[in-house]
Amino acid sequence: MEKIGIIGCGNLGLSLLKGFRKQYPNARLYGTRRNLSGLTHLEDEKTHFTSDNQEVIAQCDYLIIALKPYTILSFLEEYKLFIDPKRHTIISVATGITLSEIKTALKLDEISLYRGMPNTAADVQESMTALSGLNDPLNRKEQVSELFNAIGEIVWIDEQLMESATILGACGIAYVLRFIRAMIQGGIEVGFDAKTANKIVSQTVKGAAQLLIQNGLHPEEEIDKVTTPKGCTIVGLNEMEHSGFSSALIKGIVTSYQKIER
Repeated sequence: MEKIGIIGCGNLGLSLLKGFRKQYPNARLYGTRRNLSGLTHLEDEKTHFTSDNQEVIAQCDYLIIALKPYTILSFLEEYKLFIDPKRHTIISVATGITLSEIKTALKLDEISLYRGMPNTAADVQESMTALSGLNDPLNRKEQVSELFNAIGEIVWIDEQLMESATILGACGIAYVLRFIRAMIQGGIEVGFDAKTANKIVSQTVKGAAQLLIQNGLHPEEEIDKVTTPKGCTIVGLNEMEHSGFSSALIKGIVTSYQKIER
């Protein structure tokens, strides 16, 4: 991982770059964006930003395409002559664009081609990244796994599930943060200042996630441990369910999925 290029340093692209910078301090990172203002504070001797996509393609063996979905195919068609199938590995993190569409745009029979769906928690090395591949003539699956393991956890899935992974893992960051915000607001209503409520809620959510990760139990098993008969927890949970808490969340996830599928 000596040279990693990120084409399109928007929110997700920058999160990836910051995560890679922390985990690969000796690697050279290249990022592109049309407007470079606001990026100068991130530059150092190992990190370079440019608006010249061709420069990054020339420099890097690993190219992460983090462009908006509606621009990625035209980008690949424009720069396909600069992509070397004997050297480059292409990793798309664009929502809704299939590996077959990317291969068609590149007009290459054999190209090391992957698709990933990380989330913005890559910034703090806590991304959940779903990965799938189409071709791998350069035999780089292990290196691609290593790359995204460096910024969190990975799961290899069938590409047909990539839209579902986008909703659950990438959009899911927003769902969880909105839940956290609501808990903070509730904390303020019962007496805490915003800063203290934020700290209590954030650590509580982190602890709940770690219970599931480390104990390997179903959420309901952990819920049972804190819902005593006639207690305040079960009363609160029942009130939330009467107000449609779980069904609203499920409907939101399904609606987001239907938006991608259109």
